Parts: sequence; C-alpha cells; structure tokens
Amino acid sequence: MGRVTDLAAFAALHTPEGQTLLAALRDYDPAQELAVASRLRREHPAELVSAALGQARLRQRAVAKFGAEDAHRMYFTPNGVEQSTRATVGAYRAERFRALGVRGVADLCGGIGGDAIALARAGISVLAVDRDPLTAEVARANAEALGLADLIEVRCADVTEIDTSPYDAVFVDPARRGGRGRIFDPEAYSPPLSWAVEAARKAPHAALKIAPGVPHEAVPEEAEAEWISDGGDVKEAVLWFGTAPGVRRATLLPAGTSLTGRGLPDPAPRPVGRYLYEPDGAVIRAHLVAEVAEELDGGLIDETIAYITADALTPTPWATAYEITDELPFNLKKLKALLREREVGTLTVKKRGSAVEPEEIRRRIKPKGPNSATVFLTRVAGAPTMLIGGPAKA
Repeated sequence: MGRVTDLAAFAALHTPEGQTLLAALRDYDPAQELAVASRLRREHPAELVSAALGQARLRQRAVAKFGAEDAHRMYFTPNGVEQSTRATVGAYRAERFRALGVRGVADLCGGIGGDAIALARAGISVLAVDRDPLTAEVARANAEALGLADLIEVRCADVTEIDTSPYDAVFVDPARRGGRGRIFDPEAYSPPLSWAVEAARKAPHAALKIAPGVPHEAVPEEAEAEWISDGGDVKEAVLWFGTAPGVRRATLLPAGTSLTGRGLPDPAPRPVGRYLYEPDGAVIRAHLVAEVAEELDGGLIDETIAYITADALTPTPWATAYEITDELPFNLKKLKALLREREVGTLTVKKRGSAVEPEEIRRRIKPKGPNSATVFLTRVAGAPTMLIGGPAKA
C-alpha cells in the first residue's frame, strides 16, 4: 500500500491546489518548517501539505545538480536526488552521443529522468525505463514540465525485458546503492554489470555509468573507460562501447577537456622539488598520473603516492600546483611550533598515504594568526613526511 499512497500523494501535487502550494514553498526556510506546516494545514489537507513540503525540500537539494531554473520545475524522489546525474555531466555525455550520430537511446534504469532530459535537449529521442511506478511517474512529469515529452517516452518495466534493437544506442545506469549504502561489487549492481555489458554489446553504441572506484580489471577489453570530474570532484566512470576500445580517459568539466592514456610506465620517484602537484581525481582513477608527470617533467615523491614533484611551475589543467617551503619528518610538535612562529591561522590539511585525519591535526594544533598554509601529510621515499607550502602563484 505504501507505493499506492505515494502515487496518490504525487498525483495530488499536480492539482491546481497542489501547484499553488508548491509555488508558495519555492523559497521557504526548512528551519521554519513546523510553523509553515501548521499555517498551511489551516487551509489545505494535511496529506497534501506534507507532500508539498517534501517536494519543496527535494527541489532545494536538487538545485546543486540541476540549477535553480530546472530544479524548481522538476519533481524528485529522495533516491532520485541522491542518485541522479549532475546536469553538467549529463549534458557532456549527451553531446558525446550526439557527436557519434546517435538519434535514439534506450535509457535503462532511467530514474527520475535526469539523463533522458540531457539527451532530449541534445535532440536525441529517448525511451526511459524504470521498474518503480512512482519513479516512472516522476520521470514522465519531468519530461512534461521541461517541454520534452515529445522526445521522451517513459515506460515502467523491468529493463531486462526491453527490446533495445530499435535504438542505435543504449545507456545503462545501474542502481549502486542498497539497504546498507553504496555497493562496490559491480556484480551486485541492479542490474549486474555483466548484464549491462551484454546489453551494450547488442547496440552500435552504448554507455554504462559505473562507480569511479571500479577495478580496472573489471573493464571489458572492447570498452573505453572514462572518468569524469566536475569542478574537481570525481562524479562517475563511464564504459563506452563502439568508440575507442581499450582507451583510458580522464575528462574535466566544465571545460570538457580530456586526457587519454598512452600506456606510459609509472614515473620514477625523486626528491621533493620546489613544486608539488596534486592530480585531479579523475586522472588518478584513470591511472594517468604518468602522463601528467611527463607533461610536467616531474616524478613521484613516493612510488605508491600520487603526488608529483617538479622544480618548475608548469600550468596544467590536470593538477593543482603548490609551492613547497618545508619538508619535515612527521612530528606534530614541530609542526605546531612552526605554524605558531609563522602566525598561521588558516590551515588546509591534505593527506595521502597517512593514517592521521586532518580534523585531528587542526584540533591539536589550534592554528591562530593572519597567515595561511597548506600541510600535506604523506610519505616521501617511504618515510612519513610533512610538506608545508601554499597554492603556487604564476
């Protein structure tokens, strides 16, 4: 009965009364929800007020992914907000499909329609499939709300029963969360990665959205693997079929620049130079640190740590550069004394290869003063080390 109740509550939001409530709640303060709810229930049914408040909260959360203009016109479920693709990533992927000449996509596990919306805006017709009735209704409502219903057909069905042969591309976004949180085993996805790969092999082109931490050995030989970061945060990995078999790629948004692997061996470790480069997470996930190190004429500070060191400052989109002023063996007392002497009050703590948590460092050091510094807790040539510096200036 729960899903029936949810469907009825969602349908009520589309009545004139429901639409009026949603419009009134666009900019409401969640901290005042109890007072707002009490006031609204004097004039509207309690169930409708609860549904409208829930949708208003979800829309506010969705602004970060979809932007205010779309988010406040769209509809969401809690899982839909959590698991949907960020609009910038969806638009990038849709453009890749369009550039391949794709005109129709079977979007399997379509969720609330985020990817279908991006594909439709690229001029591609979409069959969006989800087995959950409420989620399918939300996707249908989103296509209508954004004026894309002519390009998006929503079907409530099991994706394993869908005939994808009428479409020249398949996109699969398996569920990667369960009752206990994130699922890391690709075969525990719903549907499993092996099923998604077989579905991809039947189409001229395909893209499978997977977790960024997928083991490289799980990537099929005929697939191109692309890791995507947006604003410096790794968002997803995508397996592409019908593009560039065996290629490993890191793509940075919003610029849309891509780095392609060339099979370089790992760079040799070397002493810490004047500059330290922190590669973008997509570069690290794609195992392309060697390509960046070659570009920077640099090496690793440790054979197991993805920090690049170099003597020259070289502009690169693939890594953030820091100028290093001090290299010290790990010792919190010495670090505290040094930062106090330099009057460091704004302290950024980064770690890689260290068990110490940044929050613990800040709690114990209690930085005070007008200056700022960045501390890297890491290993250099196998030894626990503290590197101190700040963002490099050209």
